[in-house]
Amino acid sequence: METADDTLQFAEEDAPTGSDARPWKLLICDDDQEIHTVTELALRGFRLEDRPLQFVHAYTGAEGVEAARSHPDLALILMDVVMESDDAGLRAVQAIREELGNRRARVVLRTGQPGQAPEHDVVTRFDINDYKEKTELTAKKLFTLVYTSLGQYAELVNRDVRQMCLESVIESANTVFRRRSPDRLASGVLRRLLGLLGLPIVDDPTVPQGGLAVALDEPLRVLHAVGCHAELEGRPYEELPRELDEAIRGGPPQGCLWSRSSDRLIAWLQADAGTSVALVATAPSIQVIDTHMLNLFLEGSTIALKNAQLNCQMEESQRELVLMLGEAIERRSRETGNHVRRVGEYCRRLGELAGLPPAEAELLGVAAPLHDAGKIAIPDAILNKPGRHTDDESEIMRTHAALGAEIFQTNDLPVLQAAAIVARRHHERWDGKGYPDRLAGEDIHIYGRIVALADVFDALCSSRCYKPAWKMDEVLEVIRTESGKHFDPELTRLFLDHIDEFIAIRERLPD
Repeated sequence: METADDTLQFAEEDAPTGSDARPWKLLICDDDQEIHTVTELALRGFRLEDRPLQFVHAYTGAEGVEAARSHPDLALILMDVVMESDDAGLRAVQAIREELGNRRARVVLRTGQPGQAPEHDVVTRFDINDYKEKTELTAKKLFTLVYTSLGQYAELVNRDVRQMCLESVIESANTVFRRRSPDRLASGVLRRLLGLLGLPIVDDPTVPQGGLAVALDEPLRVLHAVGCHAELEGRPYEELPRELDEAIRGGPPQGCLWSRSSDRLIAWLQADAGTSVALVATAPSIQVIDTHMLNLFLEGSTIALKNAQLNCQMEESQRELVLMLGEAIERRSRETGNHVRRVGEYCRRLGELAGLPPAEAELLGVAAPLHDAGKIAIPDAILNKPGRHTDDESEIMRTHAALGAEIFQTNDLPVLQAAAIVARRHHERWDGKGYPDRLAGEDIHIYGRIVALADVFDALCSSRCYKPAWKMDEVLEVIRTESGKHFDPELTRLFLDHIDEFIAIRERLPD
């Protein structure tokens, strides 16, 4: 079990030991076979942090480049300068640094020709770490050189890992933490956690690594799964393997956010009011290079989960208040409150079909029930008149669009800003003959064009004080006829192509 007090370097328990230890890779690039043999003999039995050396051999500069390409985790390169050409070694180092982008491997140039040292600018440009004449590299000096070079390489690896962890935490603040739904946030945090642990994110159940996010509030459920756990996506929690179920339910050690075994890491995010999520990362070997960064990431993710929970509660409260206000307005005009609920559902779905981002389509669905808010200022005698309106009455009735916009336009709350738009624009027409501003085509805000279609559809399907409900065939014929006149033709096409969905909404929320 690790805690926040563990070392930031490679922890002993993270470093394999014995015959399974990860070796330090050393490339010997020299056209003299004897140099290869002598170097191996001099370094026989060398170990650092209980890790042995693995020798990689190349005999030309070109072979050296290919060896570096095949072994991107080379720790040290002993490079001859003169091989197939007088500058073959320098060209190989240039390719390794610039073409392969390998800046970690430590490079030591070796030459059997004194006076062949590279110019200072070459050493600086290609990050050449040392230059030695072959005759001066005794066994003792070679041991010291390798020991020092591997230490430098390990520090560079640690630095890069810490930077990756920090970038992951910062990126999470900019992306994951913006997810308002706890479920969506959990899936995002899982993927960031896998990236932090250096595990590839794939949806292939045959790979040996993967992850899953599990909601621990009732009902328990698998929120997201990738890799070897991918088949659990969307399936009941009860289908988890027993061992994994027991590990998750066991919870974290006292005072910790996570625990780790040789092949699994489990992290727990605990929000208020019982909401909690377990994140599982599985791989043949789980390594935690920087426990401080991992704890920082999980602490931030826990805060994000709490914020997401509060956002959901706040948004649900806003939705209920909006619906209550919309229903109150509709009841004043003796219309069913389910009219506003249906219009909201129609608009959300049509917004999705029209390509609005999910959050924006949801916002429109919440705001749409307030489209007729301005009717609150219309006299009852006009609002509920059973017969046809006179010209003067029609003029007064039409003021409800602008009045509704005025009610909401000074409020900074996004849902009420959207309500101001739909209130003012839902009686504009595609052909420019609507009101209050006689806008036409795409000059009408997309919210207004969507609500116009949804409102008319539901009004025609419903009984009013001045008319009975129309038959569905008659309603759809009007919608088709008014495409390009009253309604946006593209929205009309989408609406009619998915008419079964809109009819299902109406049947689910009857008068």
